[in-house]
Amino acid sequence: MNLVEQWVMASHIQDREYPRLTTDQDLLLMQEGMMMRKVRTKSWKKLRYFKLQNDGMTVWHARQAEGIAKPTFSISDVETIRKGHDSELLRCLVEEFPLEQGFTIVFHGRRPNLDLVANSVEEAQIWMRGLQLLVDLVASMDYQEQMDQAGWVREWFHRGDRNQDGRMSFKEAQRLLLLMNVEMDQEYAFSLFQEANVSQSDTLEGEEFVQFYKALTKRTEIEQLFENFSSDGQKLTLLEFVDFLREEQKEKDNAPDLALEFIDLYEPSENGRLLHVLSKDGFLRYLCSKDGNIFNPNCLPVYQDMTRPLNHYYINSSHNTYLLRNQFCGQSSVEGYIRALKRGCRCVEVDVWDGPGGEPIVYHGHTLTSRILFKDVVATIAQYAFQSSDYPLILSLENHCSWEQQQTLAQHLTEILGEQLLSTTIDELLMDKLPSPEQLQGKILVKGKKLRTIEDIEVDEEEEGELEKDQGSEVDPGAYPELDTQLQPESQELVSGNEVMACPMSCLLICGHILAQAPSNIPGSSFLSNQDSTTILYPELSALVVYLRTVPFCSFIHSKENYHICDVSSFSEAKARHLIREEGNNFVQHNARQLCRVYPSGLRTDSSNFYPQEFWNAGCQMVAMNMQTAGVAMDICDGFFRQNGGSGYVLKPIFLCDIQSSFNPERLISPYKAKTLLVQVISGQRLPKVDNTKEKSIVDPLVKVELFGVPEDTRQQETNYVENNGFNPYWGQTFCFRVQVPELAILRFVVKDYQWKSRNNFIGQYTLPWTCVKQGYRHISLLSRDGTSLCPASIFVYICMREDLEMDEYTEVGIP
Repeated sequence: MNLVEQWVMASHIQDREYPRLTTDQDLLLMQEGMMMRKVRTKSWKKLRYFKLQNDGMTVWHARQAEGIAKPTFSISDVETIRKGHDSELLRCLVEEFPLEQGFTIVFHGRRPNLDLVANSVEEAQIWMRGLQLLVDLVASMDYQEQMDQAGWVREWFHRGDRNQDGRMSFKEAQRLLLLMNVEMDQEYAFSLFQEANVSQSDTLEGEEFVQFYKALTKRTEIEQLFENFSSDGQKLTLLEFVDFLREEQKEKDNAPDLALEFIDLYEPSENGRLLHVLSKDGFLRYLCSKDGNIFNPNCLPVYQDMTRPLNHYYINSSHNTYLLRNQFCGQSSVEGYIRALKRGCRCVEVDVWDGPGGEPIVYHGHTLTSRILFKDVVATIAQYAFQSSDYPLILSLENHCSWEQQQTLAQHLTEILGEQLLSTTIDELLMDKLPSPEQLQGKILVKGKKLRTIEDIEVDEEEEGELEKDQGSEVDPGAYPELDTQLQPESQELVSGNEVMACPMSCLLICGHILAQAPSNIPGSSFLSNQDSTTILYPELSALVVYLRTVPFCSFIHSKENYHICDVSSFSEAKARHLIREEGNNFVQHNARQLCRVYPSGLRTDSSNFYPQEFWNAGCQMVAMNMQTAGVAMDICDGFFRQNGGSGYVLKPIFLCDIQSSFNPERLISPYKAKTLLVQVISGQRLPKVDNTKEKSIVDPLVKVELFGVPEDTRQQETNYVENNGFNPYWGQTFCFRVQVPELAILRFVVKDYQWKSRNNFIGQYTLPWTCVKQGYRHISLLSRDGTSLCPASIFVYICMREDLEMDEYTEVGIP
């Protein structure tokens, strides 16, 4: 959050909670400041002086009480406060510091946590209670309070009044314009200053500055829109507002009811509400509200049918969930699971290996990444699995453990997860389809290797040999070594002396659970794979894989003839991309029958991401992302899964759920009806500076509109840049996109600062699915690179979707 936003929120908090803020003992003590130990690692632990500022919104720190202080964080950046017992890092230092004296500040987005240790339990409690109080106050503010102009006016005045004498000179006003991220012609700025200076005292005070600010922030484009529908230019009658909602906002039959509702919500005048009319201020308040947002509010709660089989849904999935940074020497932490689960992730990955003392460990095998205990990972999953979504969580288990430690794996899963763990099939469900997200609510499913059934063993030896030979084309072993054993074909035959026995037919899903007994020694185990004795699978662990058995991929024909609905194949991004290009329709049909998972290339040692859209196009359900890495790919993923209550499950289009579908994302044929998307980028509001350290640095913003979908639909177009104006830039440019498969389209708006010498700098973005776009005049609230709010930064657009039109007058530019 930028400084201005902090000050405005502080203003609102002080207005609403002033008595409490000035009398709460915890906050008063925090404003006096305290020495605490800042802990970054097991070896980096340094004393710092922390102090809550008088605004009640920011915390600063210094090396000592009288030292030079600098801002540490804003309250609005804080997600929650955790006790020392819940800190992975502080638990490692329990012999140095009592856990009761420690606490953790957890931030929104990907910002690292801040671990602090107070000098006493009492001081720790003061900060924990005080911070949580302020976080709750900020969370209780609604959108309208955050955007309220009165607060902004007050804080801009305080910022511009450099000598704090309660008056603003024209020189101070010029400096204020730079702070507002706008360079204005001096003559024009002086004319606005003079118009507001009714006292002719050469300075602005109180109401004079309010008028000056209103002149600066005047939304001419919205006034013109208002006047187009208002007969007298002063108000919108109920019928006029209904016409606007129906004709421009495409609200159709709901327009009359919505008009009454919006007037009651957004018209500031009580008399206007009684007469059912909307003033200019009320019209602006509506357009800047959540009801004037581009994201359809009907798509925010769970609105889709959640009773379809699992393979009919896209599933929000994570790759190497335990990593906080890169895949070569990055830190492994349970925090990776916490962050992924709070983002709505419904498929997490656990790479588990033999650890010291008989305890399995989780890390990226054969790399320098740090290690964490498997039992700590499972405990974290148990705690956070259903905080953001009630729908099933898939635990993708990459098992590299010995027989003994597989026993420990099974024990930890069953004991720690308890009733959350799905260990048996759903009684009433026939085995001709997978269970639905609704049937599996509150359950954790293990995806992993499983001992084979009698049907699997009937695959002839020639086919098995061909499958083994094909494995080299699926995955580059050097690029992703931890998948080597997973993708090898498994033989689940039971060996008794020199006799081989197959599991009985009655053991269809929980194979090996009854017959199996622990071997007297590992090399002579009764359960062997056909590759070597190092891949022995412990029966009790196998039994925990109920519906999601991992199997190798040979070909689509082989999968159709030999695999069950419960079988899941994993594909590297290169393999999946090749299959889409060469056998796109077969891949679509495969994904209509069963689940699949796509994971990033092992060459992405920096934990970068591919664009998930190309795999969603083929119906791939679990497209695993490196969630610790921000960027366009994660913007697409986050934007797509923002719908449907953030549940982590999004229903695939009907043509991707049909096992006889003719759809091929690479070779489109009818009956997919094309549509035309018209996007007018009108204006921007209060865009943040790219470089906050330079007062005179002002952005030259442009807007890029990007459309992601099937290859024929993937396009981008951009506006011209507006020179030296990040406060209220105006573009007024219209773009046209022809969309062949709108059901798969995703729209991204990105604002950048034009640089003629180098790449344009990122300012903010917003991404959402086509199916969640509201038509009409809409504001788009921008997000940071990290996915956190840049409120009040926004852009104002007009959106119109039509049946396919001729576009001779428009030019499309392909995304490289």
